[in-house]
Amino acid sequence: MKGGGGVNVSTDLSKKPEIAFSDAAAKPSTLQVTDIVEGSGPAAKDGDAVSVQYVGVSWSSQKQFDASWDRGAPFTVSPLGRARVIDGWNQGLVGAKAGGRRLIVIPPNLGYGAAGAGGVIGPNETLVFVVDVVSINA
Repeated sequence: MKGGGGVNVSTDLSKKPEIAFSDAAAKPSTLQVTDIVEGSGPAAKDGDAVSVQYVGVSWSSQKQFDASWDRGAPFTVSPLGRARVIDGWNQGLVGAKAGGRRLIVIPPNLGYGAAGAGGVIGPNETLVFVVDVVSINA
């Protein structure tokens, strides 16, 4: 397990990531990006199509709310920087490399804010995503 800010993540890229919070975990107020496993090749940049596998966990409950791993298919973020995803993803995936695993902790203002999302994500929730970059296409 490796991580940052009191959030630890498994490093075996062949399996769905495991996420554990330590007692020292302090909820950040800004976007936190930590490469758990460094990928190789060119870094993702604005405008790229980034194919990922991910797990999303609510900070407050420490429970999973979504995972592409469970659907068995990657999700594509495109065009990066302007994709129809939360701002934390558009910002947090910049610089990621294919074959890497990245921990992205997203404060409410870059996530779903006061509205939350679909009864699954509460208002003003901090979101924890572990994202495995499958491929990057410029």
